[in-house]
Amino acid sequence: IDRDTILKAAAETRGIVTAEEHSVIGGLYSAVCETVCGEVPCRVKPVAVMDVFGSSGPALDLLELYGLNAETIVAKALELME
Repeated sequence: IDRDTILKAAAETRGIVTAEEHSVIGGLYSAVCETVCGEVPCRVKPVAVMDVFGSSGPALDLLELYGLNAETIVAKALELME
């Protein structure tokens, strides 16, 4: 993980939005939170598969089901600006 870039972003912005096709637990969101929490605390919002049992289906349907889309990323960014 690019620790320096993450810390710089945390210091320069109101928060960070992570986006990943992975569980919110143990993924990019967790790594970013661990990076900033002791150095430059800031708000971090995840766009990820929340802590739920997974489903099977066509990839595009699953991305929509779990909110892994541009609309959710924008919504999380707007939440940080409130």
